[in-house]
Amino acid sequence: MIGLYRALLWLLLPVALLRLWWRGRHEPGYRRQWAERLGWFKGAPNHVTQAALSSPGPSRVIWLHAVSVGETHASQPLVEALMVRFPDADIVLTHATPTGRATGRQLFGDRVIQAYLPWDYGFAVRGFFRHFQPALGILMETELWPELLRQARISGVPVALVNGRLSARSAARYRWLGSLTGRMLAGLCAVGAQGQADADRLQSLGARRVCVTGNLKFDVGLPASLLALGQQIKRQLAARPVWLAASTREGEEALMLQTHRQLSAMGALLVLVPRHPQRFEAVARQIEQAGFRYQRRSAGVLPDAACEVWLGDSMGEMALWYAMADVAVMGGSVLPFGGQNLIEPLSAGCPVIVGPHTWNFATASEQAVATGAACLVHDRQEMSGKLAELLQSTELRSAMAIAGKQLIAQQRGATARTLDMLATCLP
Repeated sequence: MIGLYRALLWLLLPVALLRLWWRGRHEPGYRRQWAERLGWFKGAPNHVTQAALSSPGPSRVIWLHAVSVGETHASQPLVEALMVRFPDADIVLTHATPTGRATGRQLFGDRVIQAYLPWDYGFAVRGFFRHFQPALGILMETELWPELLRQARISGVPVALVNGRLSARSAARYRWLGSLTGRMLAGLCAVGAQGQADADRLQSLGARRVCVTGNLKFDVGLPASLLALGQQIKRQLAARPVWLAASTREGEEALMLQTHRQLSAMGALLVLVPRHPQRFEAVARQIEQAGFRYQRRSAGVLPDAACEVWLGDSMGEMALWYAMADVAVMGGSVLPFGGQNLIEPLSAGCPVIVGPHTWNFATASEQAVATGAACLVHDRQEMSGKLAELLQSTELRSAMAIAGKQLIAQQRGATARTLDMLATCLP
């Protein structure tokens, strides 16, 4: 199986390079630092501080991989805790996307070293380990790569999986890979799972030393400045009902706009925030074609009384949107994309509606629905009815907001548990 995997990767290398260039048409970040994806890093001998390299004893470089925006935000409390627990260590933060890298820069500035994680070729991964010489590797959620973990073993680098989650659907895919999955999971020095169901699935596939540490996202604090700005905008909109379509995926915007047409008699404002920035222009055209009067966040002005849809074409402002909304519908859950992180709106005190497709955040979604912090709907008509009900009832929204805050308080503590687990892996 591993031989077939390597052969397939080599066949796909030209495709991967062409795809990187193609994506760079709309996201120039994909064409920057592209050599890092092949294991070529600038700097001599490392990007790591000379003090860390010259100090006696084992390396004190801790490497953490956060694929994109969501994982980078989730890693924030852990990275901050690692800096406190191991003040003499350098943190290397790797990503797979330019938006993840930009988020890391926004959150941590120059306090971490940033790079792209190389593609899963032996020569590229070896270049990464030679350059950074980590004492410990940390993978967020389910980012498992056979050659990466194999080269880590050869290089003597212990690797842990944290905030681990594995849906039943993903477990079936990994099971199809047979012994390749078993070897990857068995080679991890520790596994911290978000919930018991995640832990059971990981163990059934071959993971050892598995413990339930909880979801790091419950420990992520929202920026106070954005929360305050969102509340200020809400006050400026007077008593106008506001509902948020948060982090929508392709095809969901049409459903949200259809739903909004049914709510127009209430004078409601729809804040529509697509998940991916490269789709902002396409969504703007879609709003125009639907016949709605709209404004854009990037214009820098608040929506006027005639505005029916406010397009959230900005980055890093989800906390603002949650703070100003009366109700949020989670994108990615209405159509089968697996859902988005609903912990952020709960932290902001925003009632949440989720669709039936939440496997990427199954545990948190089930907890939120069970405690009354979120409502589950199964189709667009049910979503429209629930939105109308919530937008007209301050009491219902208040009860959901309180339930959400209580759930957040109950679930905190994953960072401390994860940190204790990681301490056992460090030399």
